[in-house]
Amino acid sequence: MRDKIYFASDFHLGVTPKAASLERERRLVAWLDHIKPDAKALFLVGDIFDFWFEYSTVVPKGFIRFLGKLAELADLGVEITLFKGNHDMWMFGYLKEQLNANIVENEMILDINDKRFYIHHGDGLGPGDTKYKFLKAFFRSRVCQWLFARLHPNLGIGIAQKWSSHSRAANLDEERFLGEDREWLIQYAKELLQQEHFDYFIFGHRHLPYDIELRENSRIINLGEWMHTCTYAIWDGKQLELKKWTP
Repeated sequence: MRDKIYFASDFHLGVTPKAASLERERRLVAWLDHIKPDAKALFLVGDIFDFWFEYSTVVPKGFIRFLGKLAELADLGVEITLFKGNHDMWMFGYLKEQLNANIVENEMILDINDKRFYIHHGDGLGPGDTKYKFLKAFFRSRVCQWLFARLHPNLGIGIAQKWSSHSRAANLDEERFLGEDREWLIQYAKELLQQEHFDYFIFGHRHLPYDIELRENSRIINLGEWMHTCTYAIWDGKQLELKKWTP
C-alpha cells in the first residue's frame, strides 16, 4: 500500500572525489529501493546534484543509476517533486519531461491530512547573507542563464566543477548546531509563525539534521545531508519522523 511520503535533500551527487560520489549514489539507490514498496510521494528538497545545468540538447553526464531509479519510481506512480537548491538551481524542463517531476523554484506549502507543511531548500532565508541573496537573484536571472548557455558544455561544466571543488560538500565539512537563537532557518520559521500557522517546516541546505519544537503543534525539521548523516524524513499519515538510513 503506497501511503508514505518521503523527504530528503543535499545529496551533492558529482562533488569530488568521484569515487565518493559514486558510492553515495549507490547508497541512495539502495535507499530508493527500500522505500519503493510504500512510497506515495518523494520530495527531494534541493542540492540533489552538486552542479546541474540543462543546455537545450545537453545535460551533465553521470548519475545514471540514480536517475534510472527515479524513473522506475515514477513509472510505478510515485509522485516526485524536485526543489531547486543553490547548487542545482538551473533545472528547467528535462527532469520534468523524463520523470514527470514537479520542479519547485522556492517554497511549497502543502496541506496533508489537516496538517500544514512549509517546504523550502533553505538557501537565502532568514537574516543576513546579503551577498548570497544577491548572487542567487543574479544566477536565477534569464540573462545569466542565457549567457552561461553560450559557453560550450565542456567549458561551462568544467568551470562549474572547478568552482564546486571549493564547496563545503567537497571539503567534507561537518556542521555544528549554533543554538536556536543563531540558526537562521529557525529564526525564519519563528518569524513566519507570527503570520500564519504551520505544523511542519521542512528544510535542507544546512547539512545538519535536527527536529525541534518551535511551539505547541509546530516543528522544524532539517533533513541533513548524505555525505555523513544519510538522514531523511517520513510522513506516515499521522506524524513526521526524522530517520537515519542504515542499510
